[in-house]
Amino acid sequence: MKRSLYIISLIGTLLLCACDDFLNMQPTNSSNAEEAVTTLQEAEELMNGIMRLMTSSAYYGRRMLLYADAKGGDLTIYSAGRGEDALYTFTHSATSSTYFGMWETGYTLIAQVNNLLENIERLEAAGESGYSFIKGQALTLRALFHFDLVRLYGLPYGMDKSAYGIPVVTSTLAYDEKLTRHTVEETYAQVLRDLAAGEDLLKDNKNHKEGYVGYYANLGLQARVKLYMEEYEGALEAARTIIESGVYTLYAPGDWVESWSKQHQSESIFEIEIHPNEADLGTTSLGYYYMRRHHIGSVAGYFVASDYFLERLGEDEEDVRWGIMTYDESSQERLGCCYKYLGSVDVGGDGKDTPSAVNIKAIRLSEIYLIAAEAALNQTPSDPSLAAAYLNAIRQRAPHLEAATAATVSNEMILDERSKELYGEGHRFFDMIRLDRTIRYNDDLGGVPSQGRPETIDRTYGKIVLPISQDEINTNPAIGEQQNPGYL
Repeated sequence: MKRSLYIISLIGTLLLCACDDFLNMQPTNSSNAEEAVTTLQEAEELMNGIMRLMTSSAYYGRRMLLYADAKGGDLTIYSAGRGEDALYTFTHSATSSTYFGMWETGYTLIAQVNNLLENIERLEAAGESGYSFIKGQALTLRALFHFDLVRLYGLPYGMDKSAYGIPVVTSTLAYDEKLTRHTVEETYAQVLRDLAAGEDLLKDNKNHKEGYVGYYANLGLQARVKLYMEEYEGALEAARTIIESGVYTLYAPGDWVESWSKQHQSESIFEIEIHPNEADLGTTSLGYYYMRRHHIGSVAGYFVASDYFLERLGEDEEDVRWGIMTYDESSQERLGCCYKYLGSVDVGGDGKDTPSAVNIKAIRLSEIYLIAAEAALNQTPSDPSLAAAYLNAIRQRAPHLEAATAATVSNEMILDERSKELYGEGHRFFDMIRLDRTIRYNDDLGGVPSQGRPETIDRTYGKIVLPISQDEINTNPAIGEQQNPGYL
């Protein structure tokens, strides 16, 4: 799929780069922005630009995925000062953090989607047609962007849905418009509205378009969102629709390792393409952040697996998922480095010119099976037999583990399997917090000080969400009154 920077000229004042004080940007409803999209091809070019920005280092290119595993206890730091330490040590604040880019990038993407949707609505009002598929994609992505932002800045839905979420933005903004935060519940309600509207537009064209969100990606996101909301029946329904469609199939145990060296394989429901010389972050890519120190040149070796993750994976020494792990800098016996995002432990990439340009598998069928297992177990009435069946489909990757049964399947078993299967893919912290688990950090592996964060945290820890930046507050004082309590 060709990505194009033509989007810059299409959207006028909305730039591809993240912008400071996004919520007070120049409005996109000026005359040049109104004329930004005049054909379906131009709408597709605008969508290409949106997909390209998603690969930013502040979003799916690195930080969104790294955030959850570094904070979730599955990763640790062997040596401080190499980069992104604050994710692990929780030393971010309203005035000193590199993580404001996550807010800025998220809202820039929302602005671009809103611009696209308003242009499509203008064209449809003029009698043009053929925009349903791209409109469905845009609504699904707007849901994803709001969902990711509320996970970063708002408390878990099941903890306090009346707490502050994020500003919900569904239209282009006037230059002087200053928005405040909606509640977590209101934010999730908008996410569900967008997903439902997107599903209606996508369901008549279920052909999978590689590198874009489609009908089944929409359902996959619905399953994920409803699981976070503890709407287990809805999560299970969406997950089962995907599973029973037969469009996607689980990797056989013998194919799991090789799947990371290939693009758009049988489990990939939504895969974000990384292109050399365009979206490839090279030595600052996610693959390099998980790579062993000095494996290639002077690569720093930022994060390694924690002892706790390795103990979990070590429940079966023949678990096929060991095949994407290799030794770290602490010793040649400790297999603490994950090479999913370099294609293989041999750094072969996924078929492109550079090994760091490995696609991000944002929604995989494995996750859908695990969502189905958790939802089946927790719905009313519970169906432990069904939960065990879905869980066992993934546990086959560890041939010596006993199969789960209706009598033995548990939320803890499913959570452990999510850790092993989705390691490095941006889920662990969100899982632990939404399920009200205590997170323990492997601070003593390399003697890295926690700098004030205790060895264990739970939901009550004040920094389980990110702060609203002081720059945003200076521009929009009203949102300063809604700062997250841990940063007051």
